[in-house]
Amino acid sequence: MEDNKRGNNSTITYVILLGFGDIKEIGKALFSLFLSLYVVTLCGNVVLILAVQTSPRLHTPMYFFLCHLSCVDVGYTTSIAPQLLKEILAGGVTISFSACVVQLYAVGALLTVECFLLAVMSYDRYLAICWPLRYSVLMDSRACVKLAVGSWIGGFLFLGSLLILFTTLTFCGPHIIDHFFCDFFPLVKLSCTDTTVVEKVAFASSFLSLSPLLWTLLSYGFILSSILRISSSAGRYRALSKCSSHLIVVSIFYGTMIVVYMTPASGTAVNLNKIFSLLYTVLTPLLNPLVYSLRNKDVQVALKKGVKLQCPFSK
Repeated sequence: MEDNKRGNNSTITYVILLGFGDIKEIGKALFSLFLSLYVVTLCGNVVLILAVQTSPRLHTPMYFFLCHLSCVDVGYTTSIAPQLLKEILAGGVTISFSACVVQLYAVGALLTVECFLLAVMSYDRYLAICWPLRYSVLMDSRACVKLAVGSWIGGFLFLGSLLILFTTLTFCGPHIIDHFFCDFFPLVKLSCTDTTVVEKVAFASSFLSLSPLLWTLLSYGFILSSILRISSSAGRYRALSKCSSHLIVVSIFYGTMIVVYMTPASGTAVNLNKIFSLLYTVLTPLLNPLVYSLRNKDVQVALKKGVKLQCPFSK
């Protein structure tokens, strides 16, 4: 009986993303807000990349990885923000099912790459603080390239393996996704076949995806231990300032992601889930360049020099 029911259902070719629903009263205000955030995010990350590339003082491993982090932020923000703007104006948007799967893969892969990059950056800070005399040898240009390339490949391969499992499902409706982008579990709910195996594998994979977080925590455990052994308060402050910006970014990124994927997707929790999803998909890419530029004198100097080069008559 169940097989006949499935046989009568045709595979869906499109999905409807509800976004934040019918919000016509504040739609234009939200559209202006998110458009501004998107533009500032793009400009902030691009300016940070240009500042690093044009300033010899910033040609260090940390800023090399920071450029890759900015590229990732621009990538997954661009995968979500234009569609989000359409949803705000229209109260929802209809996209093809294949486009939804592509967005799922792009966003998921880039977020995983960011997890790996944040772990690599924590390892870089660990070497800089705990092994300062050997830092230049351990984190040379070859090691930097290998770690960056490994982060990109690892992120896309990890999501690729989940996507292969995802293709074993049959999707026959309903067409509606109560979210503002194509996330994994909301999309799996559209399947008319048994999703138990896929959900269990995805749940198990989520623990594997936490390995970069564990590596980050381990690195900061060693960093904290090393800082506490420094006798002078000035020395402790100087060591802590080397990793404070990265620690802020890691806390915001993982804090919001953990809340999103630990919140049960039912009832009012769905709207809460959307809000926290906004934090790590829209707000975090905006904050990353601001945190690193506002808290770092080297970046500030590079930006001021860039302004003087563009405006030679400025003081």
